[in-house]
Amino acid sequence: MPVSNASPSGKLVVKTQGDREIVMTRVFDAPRRLVFEAMTSPEHMKRWFGPHGWTCETSEIDFRVGGRWRTVLRGPDGRIMGMSGVYQEINPPESFISTEAFDDYPGESLNTLSFLEQNGKTTFTATVQYPSAEVRDIVLRSGMERGAGETYDRLAEHLETMLQSAA
Repeated sequence: MPVSNASPSGKLVVKTQGDREIVMTRVFDAPRRLVFEAMTSPEHMKRWFGPHGWTCETSEIDFRVGGRWRTVLRGPDGRIMGMSGVYQEINPPESFISTEAFDDYPGESLNTLSFLEQNGKTTFTATVQYPSAEVRDIVLRSGMERGAGETYDRLAEHLETMLQSAA
């Protein structure tokens, strides 16, 4: 399977690991407490989540172990993409684990998100484990790499705004 830099900025690294996992890594020029907040607050998620041209219409987050989350995106062509899951483990601001299921795709993944800060920058790693190699490969062929790269580019832009507001 591919190992690539998928985002237009070339900053997201996407790799496969084992036969059922995708690992995405990106460094953000912001402290991890801000990156963690931007990824766990519905108010922030609505401002950045989704590829270029998409809007986050719904971001519902019950950020506690056993709490549910739901996100609905609308594409530039009006297409709707919904996803949801349940938080399994939360260790602010270092990591959290949740399930994720897309409305229009089979199966559920287990997502482990970690945040490591060094010198004011945060290395974000998302390890996504799928129920089978077949499901993982379907996801890779779906354009996920490009969409995730653009989404994290938008997060980087939002983090700049958060940093300016905090200054």
